[in-house]
Amino acid sequence: MQDVPLERLDAIAEVLIRDAGRLALAEGAGFGLGGMITLIPDMSLLTAITLRLIQRLCLLYGFETRGHDERVELWLAAAAAAGIDYGKDLAEKQMFEKLAPRIAKRLAVKLGEETAEKWVGRLIPLASSAIGGALNFSFVRGWGRRVQRNLREKHILSRASAASPLRRYSSSEPTFN
Repeated sequence: MQDVPLERLDAIAEVLIRDAGRLALAEGAGFGLGGMITLIPDMSLLTAITLRLIQRLCLLYGFETRGHDERVELWLAAAAAAGIDYGKDLAEKQMFEKLAPRIAKRLAVKLGEETAEKWVGRLIPLASSAIGGALNFSFVRGWGRRVQRNLREKHILSRASAASPLRRYSSSEPTFN
């Protein structure tokens, strides 16, 4: 992914975010018809859609998500997108097993804050379909864009660090025949 132009990656990311948003819109509208009864399945699917989008964006910008270290990157990208500061924890060199529950707990709080308004709309039966769909769409789009910005910055830094050790040829340097 280091050789693909950044503009192309950004265009693909926009399509991924748009498609995930549309899926969340349809899912929210469908489950919204059930009102408060369908709250748990809606929340579960919304979480799955959001995490799958984050995983796809990680892969798009060249960050693998299969191994232990790569899964750490996925969680850290999600935490950074939520505005969670985990720098202090990393500076203290705590093991991931201790860090992961802290990140997950902070993420859960952040997700809860952002979705609290959504569930109020579930009290109105038919309107909850439109409200649920619109809120799911904006939720996924917002998270997708935040994660994309974070991963894009990391990708640019990764490209810069990969290119810096290479010495570029300059026409002002002497040549040997």
